Amino acid sequence: MKVNRSLGLTLVAAALVTAYGCGKEEPPKKAEAPAATTAPAMAEVTVKIGHAGPTTGPQAHLGKDNENGARLAIDDANSKNIVIDGKKVKFELDAQDDQADPKQGTIVAQKMIDDKVAGVVGHLNSGTSIPASKLYSDAGVPQISPSATNPKLTLQGFKTTFRVMANDVQQGSVIGKAAVETLGAKKIAIIDDKTAYGAGLADETEKAAKAAGATIVAREYTNDKATDFKAILTKIKAKSPDVIMYGGMDAQGGPMVKQMKELGIKAKYIAGDGVCSTEWPKLAGGAAENQYCTQAGLPPDKMPNAKDFVTRFTAKYGPIQVYAPYSYDAAMTLIEAMKKANSTDPAKYLPELAKISYGGITAKIEFDEHGDTKNGAITLYQVKDGKLEPMAVNVAGKTEKIETASAAPAAAPAPGGTMAPAAPMKDDMKKGEMKKDETKK
Repeated sequence: MKVNRSLGLTLVAAALVTAYGCGKEEPPKKAEAPAATTAPAMAEVTVKIGHAGPTTGPQAHLGKDNENGARLAIDDANSKNIVIDGKKVKFELDAQDDQADPKQGTIVAQKMIDDKVAGVVGHLNSGTSIPASKLYSDAGVPQISPSATNPKLTLQGFKTTFRVMANDVQQGSVIGKAAVETLGAKKIAIIDDKTAYGAGLADETEKAAKAAGATIVAREYTNDKATDFKAILTKIKAKSPDVIMYGGMDAQGGPMVKQMKELGIKAKYIAGDGVCSTEWPKLAGGAAENQYCTQAGLPPDKMPNAKDFVTRFTAKYGPIQVYAPYSYDAAMTLIEAMKKANSTDPAKYLPELAKISYGGITAKIEFDEHGDTKNGAITLYQVKDGKLEPMAVNVAGKTEKIETASAAPAAAPAPGGTMAPAAPMKDDMKKGEMKKDETKK
């Protein structure tokens, strides 16, 4: 068949255009790399830890001291970017003012429970800690007190209740024996403020003093709001005691020792940790000079890991009053238990808390079957030049004096710490082992 030449040429040209795209041949394109993908950000959760203590009223300086210890722990934990159960945890302090009042203590305890706190550091006082502990137990929320020393707190059978300092069985024993063996007392008068803490400490002191051979010539009572003690002290003066012991707080302990001096009472004065704050000598207006008190713990410069804490705490908040280091350890212990359990759920981390062994700044944190620390200590202080000077430390029934710088090389004081070099022990302070506590926890 005859084909039209013109049409054939047209078809060939069209085919060439199709094949070469009206231009020079382009090399085949390289396969594009897949677009980079961004890993999803790690989920972050906020976990609340409660703190309860008096931040208003005459005990506010003690409550704020504890709160600031817990706050510094929260800051330190957050700086470590802790991951629990695959989530970055941001800890938040839920701080409440319990006004050192038992009723208010239960109110703020319920508020923190309603706020879904994962654990509680507190309370400051035994009188608030004990009623609040029932609420925490019912809600399954772990509670660690850094300062409530009444033995009853941990003897109620609650699995959620712990403390990180010695209790008043140990503290009262040390006070009673020190009154006899260090201060040389044969006759002792005792005053307490009728609170769970003050009365409990006074009771334990009375037992120990009697066991050491002293006679209790007076047992008087006041309250934790009082400021005038002259009527009580006048009655006591007539009994000619060698030592007056007070179970209560520094807001009363300061004016009390001042009024002792005004009345011409020559007896020595000794009190427990509620009085033994850096504020006490100031509240006493100089009358606390050469008088005595105890704290349920070691001096900061004798704590195993507290040097850095003391430096940072005093720079940020001022001098340590009493228990800020223990409050720090309480918060850190809760967090450590959460890490070990890989959970912030109280029901899941509580078993880890009960069996924890954690190197705190104050001591190794371990609890017995009641929730008491296994490593409690008591320090005896004397006021010298308006400052608390540690004289002796009692651990597990053994008392050792703290050497002066002239007697032996002393540990360097913690920077910014509140404790001055130790004063010499009196000759009648027995070295080494004291009699074992007659009263068990």
